[in-house]
Amino acid sequence: MNLSYWEHKTWLSHVNYTIVGSGIVGLNCALQLKLQFPKAKILILERGILPQGASTKNAGFACFGSLSEILDDLKTHSEDEVIKLVQKRIDGLHLLRQNLSDQAINYQQLGGYELFNKDNQVLYDTCLSERASINKLLFPVLKASIFSLKTNVFGFKKIREKLIFNPFEGQIDTGEMMEALLLKVQSAGIKILNNVTVEAYTELNGQVDVKTSHFQFITDKLLIATNGFASQLINEDVKPARAQVLITKAIPNLPFTGTFHLDKGYYYFRNINNRILLGGGRNLDFKGEETTVMNETALIQNHLEQVMKTTILPNIPFEIDYCWSGIMGVGNQKKPIVKQLSNHVYCGVRLGGMGVAIGSIIGKELAQLLK
Repeated sequence: MNLSYWEHKTWLSHVNYTIVGSGIVGLNCALQLKLQFPKAKILILERGILPQGASTKNAGFACFGSLSEILDDLKTHSEDEVIKLVQKRIDGLHLLRQNLSDQAINYQQLGGYELFNKDNQVLYDTCLSERASINKLLFPVLKASIFSLKTNVFGFKKIREKLIFNPFEGQIDTGEMMEALLLKVQSAGIKILNNVTVEAYTELNGQVDVKTSHFQFITDKLLIATNGFASQLINEDVKPARAQVLITKAIPNLPFTGTFHLDKGYYYFRNINNRILLGGGRNLDFKGEETTVMNETALIQNHLEQVMKTTILPNIPFEIDYCWSGIMGVGNQKKPIVKQLSNHVYCGVRLGGMGVAIGSIIGKELAQLLK
C-alpha cells in the first residue's frame, strides 16, 4: 500500500516512541511517556480492530490471587518474591482505579470466594491448614488477614461446605475500562493505528526501522507491549496461553454476586448484569491452549457448560449467549518482564493472567525505562 504525503507526514514521520499493542500495558505506557515527554510524538500500533490479546477479552476480575494460587506460587518463588508479586497486583489495581475512577470502570468490591471440589481432599486440607500462615505472610501488604472461611450458602453442588473468602477482591466492566482508557489516551494527543501488525524491526543509525503488514517507517524508540503475542517479535521467556470464556443470557433472581475461583483458579466465574460469566479449562489441554489462535474448542466449551450445569447452577435453567477466547502471556516465572532489549527497543510482557491487576503499573514501569 502506497501512503499519501499526508498520511506519512501526519502519522508516520518524526515518531519518537512507537508502542506495539494497545492493551492495558501499551495504553498506560503511552500515558506515562506523555507525562515524561509532553512534546513527544507517540504512536501505538494495534493488530486488531480492538485491543487483540486479553485486554478486551478478560473476565474483569480485580483480584490478586486465591489462596491455592499463592500456595502454588510458593513452590517456585521465595516468600519475599510472592509478597512482592501480591503487592504489585494490589498497587496496580489501585493505580487503575485512580487513573480511570471506580465509576468509569464500574468497580465493585463484592469479595471473592475460592471453591473446592469434593474429590480434591488434599488441596482442600492444605488450604485450610495453611490459611493462617498465608494470612500472616501477607499481613504487611493490606494490614489485615485476607482469607477467612465462609459456608457454601449459594447452592453450589459437588463443592466442599467451607469456602475461602477474600473481602478485598472486586470486579470491573472490562469494556468500560478499555473505553475509558482509550479515550484518555486519545485525548492526550496520542495516535493509535488499528489493524496493523508489526512483522519485524531492525535497529539502524540510532533509530528503529519498523516493518508492518501495511507500511514501513522509522521510530526513535520501540516499546513492545504485546504480552501473549510477544514471542512473535522477541526472544524472551513468555509464551501464549489461550483462555476460553462463555457468558449466559440474563438469569432472573441470580443467586449470588462476587467473583469465584475453582480448581486452583483454572476455572473462574462471576456475576455481570444478571448473567454468569465462566472461563477456564486450560488445564484440560495445556499444549493445545499454548496458541495465539483466538477461537474456541469443543473440549473446553463443553466442559465449561458441564461445570455450569452440575456445579454452579445445578437447579436453574440457563442459555449460553456468547463465547470467546483471549490470549494471555505466561512463563516459568510469574514476575513480569520489563526490560531494555537493545539500544532502542524495550518490552513489558508476561503478565501471567493478571493483566487487569498489573497492566497499569507494568505500562508505567515500561515507560520509566526511558527516563
